[in-house]
Amino acid sequence: MIADRYRAVATTTTRLGAALLVCGALSAPAYALFGDDEARKAILDLRAKVAEMENRLREKDVELAARLERLEAANRAQLEFANTVDAQRREIATLRGQVETLTNEITTLQKRNRDLYGDLDSRLKSFEPVATTVDGKPATVDRAEQAAYDAALEQFRGGDYRSAAGSLQTFLARWPKSAYAPAASYWLGNSLYSLKDYRGAVAAQQAVVDRYPDSPRVPDALLNIAASQIELKDTARARTALQKIIAEHPDTEAAKVAGERLKVLGRK
Repeated sequence: MIADRYRAVATTTTRLGAALLVCGALSAPAYALFGDDEARKAILDLRAKVAEMENRLREKDVELAARLERLEAANRAQLEFANTVDAQRREIATLRGQVETLTNEITTLQKRNRDLYGDLDSRLKSFEPVATTVDGKPATVDRAEQAAYDAALEQFRGGDYRSAAGSLQTFLARWPKSAYAPAASYWLGNSLYSLKDYRGAVAAQQAVVDRYPDSPRVPDALLNIAASQIELKDTARARTALQKIIAEHPDTEAAKVAGERLKVLGRK
């Protein structure tokens, strides 16, 4: 330790000074001029001075040791403070890293939640009914119901009558009370007619006439029934269907067509 070194140096210095004083006091030439009493007095004085100097040196030793202790204590405190600061800096760096990681995790979770809520909202909306207009009348239908009907109608318009017939039959089985049911049955009759399934076409169009008598598609359904009956060589039933159009729906375009077809049948 620094204090121990300074103490050793101070003690050595004290002892050396005292020894030199004693040697000087005992030197024969220096005291040859004095008597015994004076010599003894001089020696006593020297010894007193040496003792006083030793006391002073001891006091200095103690003072220096105390100062050195205080300096060492201050150095230890500064070292401990520096170590504490370094430890706190490391801890702060660690905490910053943890905060950064948590921030990234929170951002990721927030994005996942937004995506989840968006997906959930989309799924819920797919089950929510939508307001629409079917054959000129306001109606409320499920999104899946509307999508199925639109897909089947797209197949018919694309000339894929077999797929359209299958899709429309599935639609009517799943949503028999749908606002699209009259139209679905009507387009099913048209699909079957295009596939030359005339009996199936008559059954599908007759369902429109019987189940949905207020539907605006009834006159056209009767026209298609008559066309299918003509293909089946059943002119009597074809004539009956055409006459029904004229009698019950006289102001429709279908009634004009029915009149023309009756004239053709009358010539046969």
